[in-house]
Amino acid sequence: MRRTTILLLLYLFIHPVIGLAQFRLMRFDENYSGYKDSARSFYNSIKYIPLARSGNNIYMSVGGEARMEFVYFNNEDWGRLGIGSNPFFLQRYDVHADVHLGPKVRVFGQIRSAWESGRKNGPRPIDEDHLNIQNLFVDVDVVKNEKEKLTVRAGRQELDYGSGRLISVREGPNLRLYFDGARLMYQKGNFKSDVFVLMADTVNTGAFDNRSSKAVNLWGTYNTIIFPRSGNLELYYLGIRRKNSVFEEGMADETRHSIGGRFFRYGGGFIYNFEGLYQFGKFGSGDISAWTASADIGYLFEHVNGKPSINLRNDYISGDGHRGDGKLQSFNPLYPKGGYFGFSPQIGPVNLIDIHPYATLNPWQKVFVQADVVMNWRYSISDGVYRPSGNFNLAGSSSSKRYIGTAYLFSIAYTINKFVSINTGIQYFKTGAFVRDLISTPKDGLFMNTRLAVKF
Repeated sequence: MRRTTILLLLYLFIHPVIGLAQFRLMRFDENYSGYKDSARSFYNSIKYIPLARSGNNIYMSVGGEARMEFVYFNNEDWGRLGIGSNPFFLQRYDVHADVHLGPKVRVFGQIRSAWESGRKNGPRPIDEDHLNIQNLFVDVDVVKNEKEKLTVRAGRQELDYGSGRLISVREGPNLRLYFDGARLMYQKGNFKSDVFVLMADTVNTGAFDNRSSKAVNLWGTYNTIIFPRSGNLELYYLGIRRKNSVFEEGMADETRHSIGGRFFRYGGGFIYNFEGLYQFGKFGSGDISAWTASADIGYLFEHVNGKPSINLRNDYISGDGHRGDGKLQSFNPLYPKGGYFGFSPQIGPVNLIDIHPYATLNPWQKVFVQADVVMNWRYSISDGVYRPSGNFNLAGSSSSKRYIGTAYLFSIAYTINKFVSINTGIQYFKTGAFVRDLISTPKDGLFMNTRLAVKF
């Protein structure tokens, strides 16, 4: 077994970048049916394994990923807990099988193992889960023709919608998110619509010990309309139910509804991404009224060497206006991706105003470079700061200062070939008046990481 694994890794490092399908963020979105008539190389033979002598649509495809990451933090807590220098190592491994049982039925299964070692204060909730089922679902195409498609998906599954502001698979951290339940997916022409009713698990670090909520706590619909010449429009409704949610206002059960939209365009020339949403519901016996608005505009010089882009983001995210009144204006990011404000942000998308200029460059075909500056203020001085997940971090109602600090980021991504990639980055966080007001010996934060990923 060990020799086979080594031979496969060597093959992936030296194999030329050829093939009919590219790896996707959601591995179940890959389609290897075209490999049926391809050359019978070792790799092609595991991407299309016929399961019947006759029939073109009965086959299995297998794949996986190994990801290793070295992380270094210094003063992740701005000196509040006195941890200081904190290097550690992360690993993530997964394998999957995609079984097609004819033209309208498929079963997708994936297991995952994630480990952390060396972190002084132990693994975070996003770091370690020794062995778990990441995906296990059945797809049935109720309608499937040239004009439209309607699919029912039932079981454990990953989700990723829009810019990742609210529902993300969370690829950056060591643990990706998943849900249990059912999803209805419809597509016709330039219109797509998903409707879902799902449950989120509580993640524990052992093997197969994650605990299901056994109650629906995420539901909604996400809809996309593509306008070929002007951009894309997304409209959505999302509902959540959580027990013992914590904000600076206090701790209580929460039922929250989010209604929003996003209009965006990527590609050459002028690029933009506008999003806004409103949230309402109940926090204990009090009412919820929260909102966010985001604008991201830029220009991609696609005919210039290196295809540079310059961009500017601006986010307004509501915070609670009056602590102790029983009402809640703090925004809830639901299930966001960890790196929405940088690849390892120290501040989450709650009670926040940020101005975020950044630039990108492809100096060589396989190299992508990005530099960012993120300036952060509290939206409300009656509310504190929150972690990237949206969890409460540091109370702020005792301070009248707004400025949290500035993050300076630089990252490089190098794609060696189709199978292997390396990412490295550095982030320096300069504390602002708010942090210096609350922490007796505040310290600037430093983050560095290098990640190697091998996919097959």
